[in-house]
Amino acid sequence: MLDDIVALRRILKDCRTIAVVGLSAEWHRPSHFAAKYMQEHGYRIVPVNPRYESILGERCYARLEDIAFPVDMVDVFRREADVPQIARSAVAIGARCLWQQLGVASAEGDRIATEAGLDSVLDRCVKIEHARLFGGLNWVGVNTRVISARRPV
Repeated sequence: MLDDIVALRRILKDCRTIAVVGLSAEWHRPSHFAAKYMQEHGYRIVPVNPRYESILGERCYARLEDIAFPVDMVDVFRREADVPQIARSAVAIGARCLWQQLGVASAEGDRIATEAGLDSVLDRCVKIEHARLFGGLNWVGVNTRVISARRPV
């Protein structure tokens, strides 16, 4: 699992198309406001949820395998038991990163992803990490554990 600042910053800088598995259309759900935040910061969000036709103005897909274009990151908002199959699907579609959200930490999913050469992040929020590493949280007094006199590029 990658959790150092340099690796997280690299992932968030390079992975610009994010398939969000379990993205909800309900505005108050964590998946929705995390995806909306990332979309507002220039990322392409690809909703993966068979219950909806579209979310955040983007076409919704039932499965990762249904997406017809390259996906950089698979962001998982599902139960831990679902992660191994999602990891296999992420490998199958050629994703570069499997990101398991806060409260999701499947060791098996991590193993599947890393053995296939994907970056893997467990139990972290993509929105929080983006705000922490690319500015925003430190402006309101949150200790981001990032010490630098320069803004990241």
